[in-house]
Amino acid sequence: MKGIVLAGGAGSRLYPLTQVASKQLQPVYDKPMVYYPLTVLIASGIREICLISTQHDLPRFKQLFGDGTQWGISIDYREQEKPAGIAQAFLIADDFIGEEQVVLILGDNIFFGGDVFPRAISEFQGGATVFAYHVTDPERYGVVEFDRDGQAISLEEKPKQPRSNFAVPGVYIYDNGVVQIAREMKPSARGELEITDVNKEYLQRGKLRVVRMSRGTAWLDAGTSSSLHDASAYVQTIEKRQGMKLGCPEEAALHRGFLKIDDFEALVSKMPNCEYRDYLAGLAGEVRRVGLSAA
Repeated sequence: MKGIVLAGGAGSRLYPLTQVASKQLQPVYDKPMVYYPLTVLIASGIREICLISTQHDLPRFKQLFGDGTQWGISIDYREQEKPAGIAQAFLIADDFIGEEQVVLILGDNIFFGGDVFPRAISEFQGGATVFAYHVTDPERYGVVEFDRDGQAISLEEKPKQPRSNFAVPGVYIYDNGVVQIAREMKPSARGELEITDVNKEYLQRGKLRVVRMSRGTAWLDAGTSSSLHDASAYVQTIEKRQGMKLGCPEEAALHRGFLKIDDFEALVSKMPNCEYRDYLAGLAGEVRRVGLSAA
């Protein structure tokens, strides 16, 4: 399975911050925002990743990530000439996806808690898998409605009168048929290829699985100034309390076995003296000391 991080868009809701750097490069506490969704993919066992962004911002992402080999993965880059909906990502990354299954994650979504994504990806058999998260403001998102048996029966994009409080967060798993579905889609009234329309097509075919996320899982959409601040405060609180970092691709790569401990230590040794390096050095020492599994 391959992975896509969609990190395009104008980021107008974060103006004037996005005059300096793209939305997905804004800091969420101690890391760029894009570290968090990238880490979700690595922690889920995805080694081939495509990052989609604007012509202006792609050089910055390339400077930040390179080709990904430092983490034992590969990162390709594709340009989004003009934002035209989330489902546009499948057209932009068509040649990257090839004949593979694919998981798409939005570059401004932050998750914490549980193993819902690695488990869903490892269990994926085909069709589509999306997730449902209980929110107080479902009108801002794609909304899924369930029947009394807990089966998904409808999906709506930003409804004025939501039929439930379950929003669909920005992680989507598809079989290879998603590329053809995206090709045949017509833009919505907003002029976009809506990801909700992709999911509705899978629902009509009887091939959509919706996984409800537990209360122990946090989902933060850091697309506005206030939500960006809230996300930073949340990450700081969790990291200070637990002594473990969120959104750390090096750590995820080590535990997934993408990096051997010797390569991990060599990577850490090249970092400047900072809290991030200190954390990773401590992690390496713990692995050496107690022989933690990289699985």
